Amino acid sequence: MPANSPWQPAVVTTPGSAEYVRFDLGAFDRRPQLLPGEAATLAALDLRALRRQRARGIPRRTAVHWQALERLVVALDAACGALHQEADHPHGEEVRRRRAGSQAVAAVLANCRTLERSWWGWTSWDWARLCAGGSTEFREAQELSTDSATRPYLLALGYLLGGFTDYQHLGYFNRLYLAQLVFGTEHVEAAMEKVAVVADRWGYRSQNREDGRYRLPGVLAQALLINRSPRIEDLDTEAFARIQSHPATSTRYMSGFFALQKIVADLGHCTAPVRPGFNHAPGLLGEPWASYLQRWYDTSTLTTAVRNNVRTNMAKAGRWLAAEHPEFVDPAHWTRATCAAWVAAVDKLTVGAHVQRTDHLHDRLGDPILPRTKSHILMGTRMFLRDLQEWEWIPRRFDPSRSLAVPRSIAALIGPDLRVIADEIWAKLLWAGLNLQADDLPGTSAGSYYPLELIRALTVTWLFSGLRSDEISRLRVGCVRWQHEGQPITGDSREVLAEQAVCLLDVPVHKTGTAFTKPVDPIVGQAIDAWQALRPKQPKRLDRKTNEHVDLLFSVRAHPVAKDYINRTLIRSLCTKAGVPTVDVRGKITSHRARSTIASQLYNAKEPMTLFELQAWLGHRNPNSTQQYAKINPSTLTRAYTEAGYFSRNLRTIEVLVDRDAITSGAAADGQPWQHYDLGHGYCTYSFFEQCQHRMACARCDFYTPKDSTQAQLLEAKANRQKMLVSIPLTDDERAAVDDGQAALDALLDRLAEVPTPAGPTPREMSPPSTATLLPIIEVRQGGK
Repeated sequence: MPANSPWQPAVVTTPGSAEYVRFDLGAFDRRPQLLPGEAATLAALDLRALRRQRARGIPRRTAVHWQALERLVVALDAACGALHQEADHPHGEEVRRRRAGSQAVAAVLANCRTLERSWWGWTSWDWARLCAGGSTEFREAQELSTDSATRPYLLALGYLLGGFTDYQHLGYFNRLYLAQLVFGTEHVEAAMEKVAVVADRWGYRSQNREDGRYRLPGVLAQALLINRSPRIEDLDTEAFARIQSHPATSTRYMSGFFALQKIVADLGHCTAPVRPGFNHAPGLLGEPWASYLQRWYDTSTLTTAVRNNVRTNMAKAGRWLAAEHPEFVDPAHWTRATCAAWVAAVDKLTVGAHVQRTDHLHDRLGDPILPRTKSHILMGTRMFLRDLQEWEWIPRRFDPSRSLAVPRSIAALIGPDLRVIADEIWAKLLWAGLNLQADDLPGTSAGSYYPLELIRALTVTWLFSGLRSDEISRLRVGCVRWQHEGQPITGDSREVLAEQAVCLLDVPVHKTGTAFTKPVDPIVGQAIDAWQALRPKQPKRLDRKTNEHVDLLFSVRAHPVAKDYINRTLIRSLCTKAGVPTVDVRGKITSHRARSTIASQLYNAKEPMTLFELQAWLGHRNPNSTQQYAKINPSTLTRAYTEAGYFSRNLRTIEVLVDRDAITSGAAADGQPWQHYDLGHGYCTYSFFEQCQHRMACARCDFYTPKDSTQAQLLEAKANRQKMLVSIPLTDDERAAVDDGQAALDALLDRLAEVPTPAGPTPREMSPPSTATLLPIIEVRQGGK
């Protein structure tokens, strides 16, 4: 209870507020035991007698047995009289409330008889059992018919007489009405109005009120009750600490109390809350490993995310040491042999080994860890032990960079895994994002958590900007600028067509470099401008990368959009609307895969970006990083392969005359030639012509028939002959003879001089002519050219 709480005196006037009467406990006999006369009187009275009402505010308890209960009755009557009730309510309502108060007093007296002690000695469980777990349960437990308004009065009596606030046992009930009974409607409404002003400015909206004012009625009422004061000014930092640790503040109301403390902090009455993290210090086994690790965590200047990752991995190492090598739990005792044992253990690690908890791993438990995970564990070990040596906390016994290097067998399995989304799936996601509606988003009957304009701007930015999720969440107000022919213009300028304007997006400091500006599609600027026009005024947030207080673009209700909102909610909604699965052949569709897809499409466009232009657009510091994104898609690669003409380069065709008479008459089966390959200057009747090494420069063996001979002329004069084309694969020497001319042909002839012809003798033995004619060949043409 605050030191200056207006609750303690009987009457208090607070600055700037009306006088309100309070119940003073100090004036009553607070002995927990029932006096002998009280116990006997309670045993003699039935419940109807205990419910005897007051007429016009004057008690009718004048009988002798009521005088024995004066210590109890007067305190109960005083507590009922301290409750705030509307002065202008109808007479019927006044009678109903007086009857509810009388029934509540009777329930307390009857429970005193059952427990055989006064309420001054009741525990919280005694009050909770009397009030029951719900309104229906409470009324069913009463012997006589009981009004529905009785239970709130009973809760108020418990609050005044016994300080009862363990509301976690009572189920659902109207906390606002209880606060109004105890503190008065005027004071509770004044506190709620102060909260509503700030909440309305930040963008909070109530779906249950016509004016949309967000007043946190249940949360605020419970905070006032636990703090025992209706004044917002009394909700200081210590008060919120008590409220957060109170059992009634369960996880169901944590987000509401978090919002309430943010609002009260903005009013200047307490410090802003810190959202609890989920990467707490992992449980460690063995000392002094745990002490060294915590000391390293507190000393290292790495980012919080990297330190958390290293600490988690080194916690695994600590558990492994405690189980397998307890003699090396002290990092100072590590040797190269210890490093070798740890590298071997990491290579054999499985999912769930040496971790703090496994309930979230499900079906993955026991699977081998990925090569990249092994590399990260070894990298963290190198960083940890190297820093301990550099800071002279342990002696230098080995070189961590060499002793804990990633084995080549593991490093060979690690490479860029950009997982570009297929063009047809990406086109459907683009359509879904451009046509996103409120019905496409998950939510309750009150709608989605974020405003639709914010979600649309976030969606378009993800689909078109090629930014990382962290960069998107850290975009600042005013990050979009418009230009036309190098001159700045306004986003809603009517003098320039939308397609003629250039939209520039200012990207903050990011993973690999400083802030930079990149051009994006105008639709991104239009969506962001639409959200900025409706964005509520927000308090500045600390950018942890730059340590600046900035106005974040995607922020509402005084908090930025969750970093995992794109992966957990937005992508699922887009996939559902587009009719595509959330998982394709390359894995789960994630926010970073959009960056890879956009970069790949820009590199493979009809007029593609160069590597250095793409590097500047992506914001990479090193072009090697851009090369991982600049992947040639199969269509571009197919077009380049076709234009290279690999098939036509290595394959040629020549004409062949087929003697159909020799085939039909059976002469071909007896050995008569039926295939005559046209060599230009003659014909070759060798059936395995494509295997002859002299086919490009015929040696004119016995299978050769000159064209000017009578045999050749008779062949050409035959009516029943068929002219066909035959494909011949070329060797490197033959292709050179075709492409490079006479010099290559002479070299081919020299090489074949001692090679036997199909007829038997070599060209040298046959005394070939001094010149040779190259085989006439026809180049293969594809595509109808």
